[in-house]
Amino acid sequence: MAVHNGEIAAIFEEMADLLEIEGANPFRVRAYRFAARTIRDLPGEVAEMVARGEDLTSLPGIGDDLAGKILEIIRTGTVAALEAQRSKTPATLTELLRIPGLGPKRVQALVCALNLRGLSDLQQAALEGRIRTLPGFGEKTEQHILEALAARTGKESRMQLAVAMPSAEALVAYLNQCPGVGRVVVAGSYRRARETIGDLDILVTANTGRAITDRFIRYPEVREVLAHGETKASVRLQNHLQVDVRVVPDESYGAALLYFTGSKHHNVVLRQLAQERGFKLNEYGVFRGAVRVAGDTEESVYAAVGLPWIPPELRENRGEFDAAKAGRLPTLVELQDLVGDLHAHTTATDGRHGLKEMADAARRRGLRYLAITDHSRRLTMARGLNPARLSAQMDEIDRLNRDLTDIRLLKGIEVDILEDGSLDLPDDVLGRLDLVVGAVHSRFNLSKQKQTDRILKAMDHPHFSILAHPSGRLIGRREPYDVDMLRIIRKARERGCFLEVNAHPERLDLTDLHCQIAREEGVLLAVNSDAHSTGDLDDRRYGIGQARRGWLQKSDVLNTRSYAEVTRLLRRTMET
Repeated sequence: MAVHNGEIAAIFEEMADLLEIEGANPFRVRAYRFAARTIRDLPGEVAEMVARGEDLTSLPGIGDDLAGKILEIIRTGTVAALEAQRSKTPATLTELLRIPGLGPKRVQALVCALNLRGLSDLQQAALEGRIRTLPGFGEKTEQHILEALAARTGKESRMQLAVAMPSAEALVAYLNQCPGVGRVVVAGSYRRARETIGDLDILVTANTGRAITDRFIRYPEVREVLAHGETKASVRLQNHLQVDVRVVPDESYGAALLYFTGSKHHNVVLRQLAQERGFKLNEYGVFRGAVRVAGDTEESVYAAVGLPWIPPELRENRGEFDAAKAGRLPTLVELQDLVGDLHAHTTATDGRHGLKEMADAARRRGLRYLAITDHSRRLTMARGLNPARLSAQMDEIDRLNRDLTDIRLLKGIEVDILEDGSLDLPDDVLGRLDLVVGAVHSRFNLSKQKQTDRILKAMDHPHFSILAHPSGRLIGRREPYDVDMLRIIRKARERGCFLEVNAHPERLDLTDLHCQIAREEGVLLAVNSDAHSTGDLDDRRYGIGQARRGWLQKSDVLNTRSYAEVTRLLRRTMET
């Protein structure tokens, strides 16, 4: 059984949560969280490192104890320490931890104050208005808890795209080894770059299907076979992800790929367009009567209904049909269009690699500039920079730039936006930087009016360049704070500053809809990795997926521009 990095990281995160509830040593909790991020962000699989006999203690933050636990997880799929901790932790607490927005400290406070025995008790307390009376909670938090509980019972379980990706890629490689296989493609919401997916739909072309489905259900990570036939099979993997495989002939490939990619709403409109032309459209092709007139490619299906090919990321029935008919489909931005990254961290705060290492890693990925934006002093958990340490870092960047070739480092800061809208560092320090990335890291529970006013005031600051992760959400863990995003977008346009599409797979913030609105309002967006290690620079691919879902073209993205052009635009924000 192969164990992927995401599964190891999830085990360490759960350990950290349970230890924090118990009130364990904060350094021990932090060690597990740091290890989880290290493992999650590695470019290669830890299991492959073990197979090659590599020393796991060479990884940042991984000592002998954690290395031993990683080996145990790879061998058994779990670790005895976690099972022991689970047995010591009341089931109530474990259940509550799965509610987005309820971290260990809040869970502990709720259980102690309300004597909760489970989710039903939590829901009853929220309905009775008892949560809002507790210190640090309030009416808005209470409402978010109710909404999260409703979503938990009313929606299917979904997995982050980045967590599902290793499973998808490994399965594609596995199925490609089967004799007689033509093409193997992952369809569904995965192909549309949705931020979370419910399951994986894999399409395979072959003349006969039984050999494919037989091989598929023998995949080593299969936990349960749900269905098995000549051309279809469905399994559940060890990580609980459901995977469906469908085998189709070449002549149906395009129609099947379109059908299983979705979205459902897009497919409904497409079938209606086919009917208007006297065709029948299904996963086998486009038919006039019994005669197939298209279906071997997606392009042929769209052409049959009088449309150009529509990129998968746009297939949500949000205007793509009108744009296609009018010849106004955007030429979507691609990963190779990014020539720089405007949000990255180093060991000066909570990053895991130094300036030179980050610069070299960015250069190897074809980038021409990288902004170093470590945290400001308010973020004490990240050892944020005070004016003296930031000044020293600026001097170090200047020295390094004299020796660097093919890449430039920009001097920046991810400065905290304080509750009153002021910035966490003095103007004389901010004014020496190439860019200032503002971010909200506290007081997420302010009212919509106060939160919006707070951010608008920060954006009016004369040295403000980019608003980082604008909604503050963490997918599946923290709801976005309540803010008027249209006003934020229009302020960026008025002020001449920029918004970020944060590519970290837990953020993907802005949302696709807000990206689309920003594009329509003429606001440039920066697709940034928010890298805390060299490997994190590869997260830009998730940000590009989000940007494409938001209809962004190369011209809509700030960091597709040359170093000379981007520094000119950033200088303009610093001089406003």
